[in-house]
Amino acid sequence: MNNMKNNIDSLDQHIASWMYKYGMLVLRISLAVVFIWFGALKPLGISPAEELVKRTVYWLPPDLFLPLLGYWEVAIGVCLLYRPLIRAAILLLFLQMPGTMLPLILLPHVCFTKFPFGLTLEGQYIIKNLILISAGLVIGGTVRLRNDKSHLI
Repeated sequence: MNNMKNNIDSLDQHIASWMYKYGMLVLRISLAVVFIWFGALKPLGISPAEELVKRTVYWLPPDLFLPLLGYWEVAIGVCLLYRPLIRAAILLLFLQMPGTMLPLILLPHVCFTKFPFGLTLEGQYIIKNLILISAGLVIGGTVRLRNDKSHLI
């Protein structure tokens, strides 16, 4: 029984060590993929968020704003992929994120089935940005790391 406990503990330690070693890199690449993918859909005219963006930022011409927003998001993703540009990515991300929350204020009837907890699909799409913001905070916290593992981050 003690041998089985040692084997499980050893496996657990191995898995946790692997996650510690590669987790930040995977987080950064995943966040980059999301921004590049979602961003590229906008200038291509195939973003499922297009109508929501148009209805939220109604004071700007959508033919100008949607592609610009898409390129902005792609730039965030590309900057995340190249470590020296992480600061730029985080700046662009945190300038963009307040705008993504605007529909919650400007279009509550689109975002909520029953305020404040019942979310529509659009509302869920917006609230998931809390994860993107959190990931940005975690990645941003690595910009000053300069140790032997910095190439992984």
